[in-house]
Amino acid sequence: MNTFDCDVLVLGSGAGGLSTAVTAATRGLSAIVCEKEDVFGGTTAWSGGWMWIPRNPLATRAGIVEEADAPRTYLQSELGAHYDASKADALIEHGPRMIEFFERNTSMRFIDGNRIPDFHTTPGAANGGRSVCAMPFDGRELGPLIDKLRPPLEEMTVNGMAIASGQDLAHFLNATRSARSTWHVTKRFAAFAWHALRHGRSMHLVNGNALVARLLKSASDLGVQLKTHAKAVELIREQGRVTGAHVEIDDSLCEINARCGVVLACGGYPHDPKRQAQTFAYTPHWSAAPKSNTGDGIDMGEAVGAHFDASLEAAAAWAPVSLVPKANGDATAFPHLIERAKPGVIAVTRAGERFTNEASSYYDFIASLIGTTKQGEEACAWLICDHRFQRRYGLGCAKPFPFSLNAYERSGYLKSAPTLEALAQQCGIDSNGLRETIASYNAYAKDGFDPQFHKGSTPYNRIQGDASHKPNPCLAPIVDGPFHAAKLVPGSLGTFAGLSTDARARVLDASQAPIPGLFAVGNDAANMMGGHYPAGGITLGPAMTFGYLAGLTLAERDSIDQISSIQHARTMQ
Repeated sequence: MNTFDCDVLVLGSGAGGLSTAVTAATRGLSAIVCEKEDVFGGTTAWSGGWMWIPRNPLATRAGIVEEADAPRTYLQSELGAHYDASKADALIEHGPRMIEFFERNTSMRFIDGNRIPDFHTTPGAANGGRSVCAMPFDGRELGPLIDKLRPPLEEMTVNGMAIASGQDLAHFLNATRSARSTWHVTKRFAAFAWHALRHGRSMHLVNGNALVARLLKSASDLGVQLKTHAKAVELIREQGRVTGAHVEIDDSLCEINARCGVVLACGGYPHDPKRQAQTFAYTPHWSAAPKSNTGDGIDMGEAVGAHFDASLEAAAAWAPVSLVPKANGDATAFPHLIERAKPGVIAVTRAGERFTNEASSYYDFIASLIGTTKQGEEACAWLICDHRFQRRYGLGCAKPFPFSLNAYERSGYLKSAPTLEALAQQCGIDSNGLRETIASYNAYAKDGFDPQFHKGSTPYNRIQGDASHKPNPCLAPIVDGPFHAAKLVPGSLGTFAGLSTDARARVLDASQAPIPGLFAVGNDAANMMGGHYPAGGITLGPAMTFGYLAGLTLAERDSIDQISSIQHARTMQ
């Protein structure tokens, strides 16, 4: 058996794992990152890349100043009994320091989300200043590593070209309405065509792809060993301390000894049917996370005594998804994060009735759907819009004008019909119920008013809508056929339930005592929000922050001193 030695072993290559490795490496520790797939990035590489970091330096530089108690108040309001003061304090205190640390010591650069509000309007909520994202990155700077970066989720791109949230997306949606937007989109397509011809993929990396690329560049510059096709199978424990792991690298079993500790960052268990059935409020469940996220880290942690915490408000980061048929008979889960808030679309049940504010967060949308579904019935909804809406904003994977709808209609993904009655028949929706719902909705929507669910009434609703549409950026009548529909089912962006950890990312056992040498970050750790979803970026923000804290903790003198006896015992053998 081949043996490798390092100070820090990280299992998994999403934002949490890479941030730990990079932080540890800046402190002079040797680090190895093992990724079981042939590409790095995990769920992060497919994500929007936003991080919720209250009081972050980019907001401060822009003159946005808030008291430390404001985000604490918001978390207390949102999390209730699941509020963990030690972790909230760690995020609020160390999140800004994490941003400064990565700006100062690595290739990480950030853009602000100072106009992005929190999801809700409970006490302590902010209308902006708590979000940051990785700055777009030129993939050519990665050198050969670019071939090891997980590409963006194909269905979320335009023929392989990812679009950044914010102004980039706005330009694409306005390409036929604004000369400035037309020029922006033309330049983007021209650059993409050149990159695809020269490099086989886009080199203009955005969103979560840019975040992972910048972390990989930083890790490579610092000498971190990055290994793909490296699946961890079990942790090694000596004298009560985790000291490494057995890892299958290119199908050969190896032993990796980690002098300071092992970090579990395997992405949670969104594709582990057994654990899903034990913890999810509703199954079957479709996750937009990579299918390799099957709970490996959690299983290995439990095997050495770690406590799995499922006592959360929800076990997963709920999101509505539609199932995009693949040529091989499989399907891809497409997360509906954007178009639900745009003016001129509603969501209905099989009875043809609305059940929620469509512009609410993806988490809240599915929570409402599950709460509305009767026992024994399939939890599903249909997004309904007219042709004007689909051509303007798109509907799910079916892109807006000028892209064709034919393939989506032929596959059955997109239902289209000249009348609402015919559309209802195609979808299995009660036609009378749908007709009455649309008539009622239209009567108010033309005046920008939604007395039933108040769509467009909150800052988060409005920022997700169309600011150019008046009087309400989220409301417009559904009038002219053909009409279109896409079926939504419960899905997730990842799991929340995970291994218990403390405010330094150390894994805890059933008695809430740290297991020496073992850390967990990202979705392998139980969600610090207690299974609530108060704002966008509450997964990646804590993942980066607690990865940073784990890296600092691993580099502390005490961590190194604690293992001297184990090293001495090995030498004497």
